[in-house]
Amino acid sequence: MKYKFDQIVNRRGTWSLKWDVPENELPMWVADMDFETAPEIKESVMKRAEHGAFGYTIVPEEWHEAIQNWWQERYRFQMEKEWMIFCTGVVPAISSIVRKLTTVGEKIVLLTPVYNIFFNSVVNNGRYVTECPLIYENGMYSINFPVLEKNLSDPQTTMLIFCNPHNPVGKIWSRETMKKVGELCARYHVLVVSDEIHCDLTEPEISYIPFASVSDTCRKNSITCIAPTKSFNLAGLQTAAVIVPDENLRHKVWRGLNTDEVAEPNVFAMTAAITAWTRGGDWLDELREYLFQNRHAAAEYMQKQIPEVSLVPSEATYLLWIDCRNITENVKELAEYIREETGLYLCDGTEYGKAGEGFLRMNIACAREIMLEGMCRLKAGIARYLEGK
Repeated sequence: MKYKFDQIVNRRGTWSLKWDVPENELPMWVADMDFETAPEIKESVMKRAEHGAFGYTIVPEEWHEAIQNWWQERYRFQMEKEWMIFCTGVVPAISSIVRKLTTVGEKIVLLTPVYNIFFNSVVNNGRYVTECPLIYENGMYSINFPVLEKNLSDPQTTMLIFCNPHNPVGKIWSRETMKKVGELCARYHVLVVSDEIHCDLTEPEISYIPFASVSDTCRKNSITCIAPTKSFNLAGLQTAAVIVPDENLRHKVWRGLNTDEVAEPNVFAMTAAITAWTRGGDWLDELREYLFQNRHAAAEYMQKQIPEVSLVPSEATYLLWIDCRNITENVKELAEYIREETGLYLCDGTEYGKAGEGFLRMNIACAREIMLEGMCRLKAGIARYLEGK
């Protein structure tokens, strides 16, 4: 490989959210990679820093072109430049959209288990979450369409927050599935907000399908949130984009983002994002291969060394979704026990909704040596937990 993903990066003492833990702990929880970003991005940011003047920054034409070319070349989806709005992050965008396009007391559907911060964006703004649990059978997740239609048909339901690819289960939704979701939402006048921040992090030779590309219905009745932050480890630079094809919706979203003051870039946001989408392709493709090998190694380790749990098959993200139901349904207790006994810090599945009961989430976007250390700690923690039962 050209790039050094096996290199261990010491992030302690850098004000890292992930690594702000005691010295003996190994944090594998939040979706934050432990790799340095692409050297091309690092070089461009350092060059910008050398300029020394850090004033207000505009959104240049190059930013629109970078997004447009990336999605056309990688996903065969033609985005128009006028569809794009800058935002400081996907979560600020979703929260702003919830405030602007729904009213207090209305219901928003989540397909659970799903990214836990979606719940915050709903509840913190005075709306109600309607959970539509995914079906998990034979190692596969799918949408329970009868339940989804019942939820969408409620006149109080006005929005569906969709996750594509789906965090935490790593599901890449098919064109047929998304077409059906889009048609149901349009029928019941429910707006779709599609979080596609993990779209680049698929297995090699596998691609995701943008929700808005599926049909005219999906395009007109959807808002898509994208960012280079997961793919290139840039979350701290706060850079994202909101894609709104429908002109009337776009005006409302633009007004909301500007009212909430989350539509202006910091001085490095444009530099990093443009470089990622114009010069980061080779690095990303090697990253995807490395993550695939990490996942394969983790699956093999668990199968041989921790047969009490099973790994949910997935095609995207750098997150493992681990089925622990043969051990316990109380994964909050299990996660706390493993952390206390071994220092391994994981997420318990209940953070992602009721359908996450019995599962743990583990981040393997790190050097393989560190990932295998995490596996060893997981094995030790589960063994001690079972001994104490």
